[in-house]
Amino acid sequence: QEQLVESGGGLVQAGGSLRLSCVASRLSKLAFSTSGMAWFRQAPGKEREFVVGIDWSGRSTDYADSVKGRFTISRDNAKNTVSLQMNSLSPEDTAVYYCARSTDSTGTHNVNFDYWGQGTQVTVSS
Repeated sequence: QEQLVESGGGLVQAGGSLRLSCVASRLSKLAFSTSGMAWFRQAPGKEREFVVGIDWSGRSTDYADSVKGRFTISRDNAKNTVSLQMNSLSPEDTAVYYCARSTDSTGTHNVNFDYWGQGTQVTVSS
């Protein structure tokens, strides 16, 4: 069984919104609540890229420039869940989106990640 399970992907028109969720079903609440979390994405033919990360408390975030002002990450430590609200979507956002747990508490783009979900497909039509 996967440690992290994403959901919420789908097909949406340009300008639309989607909300992704990631449940850390097999992590203890302590393990989840002390870990940074992040979302990555991988488009066809491209390398996987960091999208956004959030620290253990939810008070500090780290966004890729390409999604700033459009995407919002949040977490609920009581439910072992991290979410990604995506607004003003464009075809360039089409990718498989992955949830990941960082090996430290920050979840920033320059740390390591040890647990990954299986990914959820987001397709934005023009």
